[in-house]
Amino acid sequence: MAKVSIRQIEKSFGALKVIEGVSIDIEDGQFVVLVGPSGCGKSTLLRMIAGLEEVSAGDVVIDDKVINDLHPKDRDIAMVFQNYALYPHMNVRENMGFSLRLNGVHTSERNAKIEQAAGVLNLEALLERYPRELSGGQRQRVAMGRAIVRDPKVFLFDEPLSNLDAKLRVAMRAEIKALHRRLKTTTVYVTHDQIEAMTMADVIVVMNAGRVEQIGRPLELYDRPDNLFVAGFIGSPAMNFLDGTLRPGGREVFATAQGIELPLPPNAAAGRDLKAIYGVRPEHLHIVTEGGAGMTAEVVEPTGSEVHILGRLGDQPFVGLFRERVLPEPGTDIRFEPELDNIHVFDAQTGRRLAA
Repeated sequence: MAKVSIRQIEKSFGALKVIEGVSIDIEDGQFVVLVGPSGCGKSTLLRMIAGLEEVSAGDVVIDDKVINDLHPKDRDIAMVFQNYALYPHMNVRENMGFSLRLNGVHTSERNAKIEQAAGVLNLEALLERYPRELSGGQRQRVAMGRAIVRDPKVFLFDEPLSNLDAKLRVAMRAEIKALHRRLKTTTVYVTHDQIEAMTMADVIVVMNAGRVEQIGRPLELYDRPDNLFVAGFIGSPAMNFLDGTLRPGGREVFATAQGIELPLPPNAAAGRDLKAIYGVRPEHLHIVTEGGAGMTAEVVEPTGSEVHILGRLGDQPFVGLFRERVLPEPGTDIRFEPELDNIHVFDAQTGRRLAA
């Protein structure tokens, strides 16, 4: 196991800068997920840790040793790729033991490590099969087994589940998390799927356009996002955002341009009259019979355990997720109240969270 530090890392491809001054500290044994939209730089950052991309500026540090100039094979890191990268002419046993054979590990020791990893990953019955004879999930386990036998200081995962179907992704992310609990190896995992990030990570690093937007534990990011980007990226369905104004006074409220008023947490306006963006998650709304605000239903999606209602609040799109079995006709109004403790207010100009 190892502590990994990313210190003011930058990466440029010619005149194009794709990573700008990123700093992250990863504690020994942590499972850290880099998450963000395609093109945000997360995979490039992972490849720099692995040594597959050169660092333009800054340092990659493992256990207080700068490794910028170390060859990938000398970094004691194992990487699991999105496309499995298995040798088609080798069976599972040979794929898993290939790196050990290159390093001159004796056959008996090599086989012992392979058998141990196969036991952890339930691959014992597949050791003599070839990649073409395996399912996608089995191939991914073989790729993980190839990494495990090396007993590295750090595991790197680059979107390893993106080629799997939805049901298998759920099963595999549970397997990877259970594997981490068993091995306790420092892990850096890249994904664009915020559900994967929320369910797997000890710590999430949200990236956007080559920068870090926020670092924190999953529920910290969900409960208190620092800015509009994190608020909109973390959570499914996405948070509702409404443009309007904070109105201080005897009863502080948020008002849209159409005059629709919504409640605020205590001291959210703090005596200010300013343009703001009101954020509330669809799951933090409750239907009321009187009072509250009204949204107009446009599309109703019952899922069984809950009902998604896509509509509008005034002229702005708005989504509600309700446990109540309400099935309004399109065009009808639904009265609701937001949970005061789960309202988020952002400065309309900077996108930063306003203290509340």
